[in-house]
Amino acid sequence: MPATVVVGTQWGDEGKGKFTDLVAGETSMVVRYQGGHNAGHTLVVDGESFGLQLVPSGVLYAHVTPVIGNGVVVDPRVLIAEMDMLESRGVSTGRLRVSGNAHLILPYHQELDALHERHLGKNRIGTTKRGIGPAYADRSMRVGLRVQDLLDEKIFRTKLDAALEHHNRVLTRVFNRLPVDGDAIADEYLGTCAPRMAPLIADTVSLIHDQLEAGNHVLLEGAQATFLDLDHGTYPFVTSSNPVAGGACTGAGIGPRHIDRVIGIAKAYVTRVGAGPFPTELFDEVGDYLVDVGNEYGTNTGRRRRPGWLDAVMLRYAARVNSLSELAITKLDVLDGLDTIKVCVAYDADGERHDQLPYHQTVLHHAEPVYVELPGWKQDLSGIRSRSELPAEAEAYLALVEEQVGVPIGMVGVGPGRDQVIRFGDQG
Repeated sequence: MPATVVVGTQWGDEGKGKFTDLVAGETSMVVRYQGGHNAGHTLVVDGESFGLQLVPSGVLYAHVTPVIGNGVVVDPRVLIAEMDMLESRGVSTGRLRVSGNAHLILPYHQELDALHERHLGKNRIGTTKRGIGPAYADRSMRVGLRVQDLLDEKIFRTKLDAALEHHNRVLTRVFNRLPVDGDAIADEYLGTCAPRMAPLIADTVSLIHDQLEAGNHVLLEGAQATFLDLDHGTYPFVTSSNPVAGGACTGAGIGPRHIDRVIGIAKAYVTRVGAGPFPTELFDEVGDYLVDVGNEYGTNTGRRRRPGWLDAVMLRYAARVNSLSELAITKLDVLDGLDTIKVCVAYDADGERHDQLPYHQTVLHHAEPVYVELPGWKQDLSGIRSRSELPAEAEAYLALVEEQVGVPIGMVGVGPGRDQVIRFGDQG
């Protein structure tokens, strides 16, 4: 059976975890293919909330093998703490596997992340300061340490010494900081983390292909989202990896012919965290409403998210670069209390209409949204489970999104719970 990719289509925080969790019930393996613990998602099952950062969503199913792929950067301390949290709440992590080729986040990555962000001043990116970018940079510079290095003390120390030879010069001479103690890092990572990690480390490429060749369904889970993609996002206000569907191939170790379904997750409105262009951003009471009702605060950082109306121009671009086969719309219920709802269908920049995303970021920075305005439904959607029960105004809103993006909607979320979903194949 081919693989399915779940990808965010906006600036993250679309609710990918919930829909990954839903699709995971039909799979044998869920693979996280990029990012690190800078991306948190919340799952609500039977009224119980689980906040995950690194462990794939499928961990909540006993039949699923959760896999952290080679494209992820891993802080083993964070992963172990997350596993301990899950185990303490009755969720087994014994099936979890971590690619030996995934790169490690080390303490100096986090220090460098914070220092670089501070150095940028008003031009700061708005990173989570979790060391994600510096870890990926070390990977590209070929001075990174990988998860498999935890299994060989000599290799670990040799690579660590080589990395610190460079990084300590930067810390001491550029930032006037004390040098990092390599022995302290080695003691923690080899003495404390390695024994816990060793049973999890595997050749995940072989594990994934074994499942595919056996005819089993594999789900590939991205973190962040399309417009935080290093190549296709609103650079430089992006993450340090490729969340788009194509990143699933390199980050998990499979070829594109194995993928036949790409589900794009889109919130019924838009939010982003940190700096960067945002054509439909709202600074009024409607924006405050979306933040308050949608609880738009970061799972990891607690930062208030920037709110705005749904942007169909963004979604059209996301549909192209991800080859979306369907959309899943989340948080439709958050719009329940609004009298009118707007959807951006184009941009106006210097008197020119843009139906597609402008390639030049200068244009995007001063683009004015062109809106279609629809009446709200003023009705509680949280208890609806079939499409036929939707009010006509909500149906019209979803039909407009489908028409504008050119991709069918397969699922709609109407609340945080696992069961608060309308599957559009079920006409009920």
